[in-house]
Amino acid sequence: MRRLIFLAGVLVPLQAHDIVSTAVTWDREISRIVYARCASCHHPGGTAFSLMTYQAARPWAAAIKEAVLRRQMPPWGAVKGFGEFRNDEALTSEQLELVTSWSEGGAPEGDPKDLPPAPKVWENPALPDERGALSISGRARLTHALLLDGLLPRNLPLHASIKILVRLPDGSLQPLLWLQNYDPRYPHAFLLRSPLSLPPFTVIEGVPPGASVMLIPANPAPRKPRP
Repeated sequence: MRRLIFLAGVLVPLQAHDIVSTAVTWDREISRIVYARCASCHHPGGTAFSLMTYQAARPWAAAIKEAVLRRQMPPWGAVKGFGEFRNDEALTSEQLELVTSWSEGGAPEGDPKDLPPAPKVWENPALPDERGALSISGRARLTHALLLDGLLPRNLPLHASIKILVRLPDGSLQPLLWLQNYDPRYPHAFLLRSPLSLPPFTVIEGVPPGASVMLIPANPAPRKPRP
């Protein structure tokens, strides 16, 4: 489920007569998972179909289950990289089990008193502040030290699979961001759990020619006041 834009091809609406065989409900468990992991795109007027209410989400229950069982990846593709990303939207094993149990058990709504407040998605922009960001393409060498906060792919082809590596001045290599089947229609920044200090003469490798990636600094320059 991690985000569910890629599910249209496996949509199987549940019928009203489905037998309920689970204690997991939308109002108590599933809504909290959706609000925490999916709301930034899956809200009315967002970049994907809304999942903000039971009535909106229920027809997607079978597709949600298929996604977590078969794909288990967000719409921008599978991701690996340096450490962990603090904005990783992966579901935990427990959350995956809850979604599967809910879908296979008839997708019950539950008791409205258990429903949490809907998130204010507009308070959580999907993309980071790009002030001071450095755009790189191909093989790039840093001329100054950079405290890296994250990366934002730009201009990648559809379903691109790339491995971006850092070659430090001592010659050692570190994985920075590995993407598989990336979908640029759903731009996503990958923010490091902890900023990574890159010294001068660090080389960034793996960005395809013609594509670009924004290196987002952890200490962006302050905005200049408007005249």
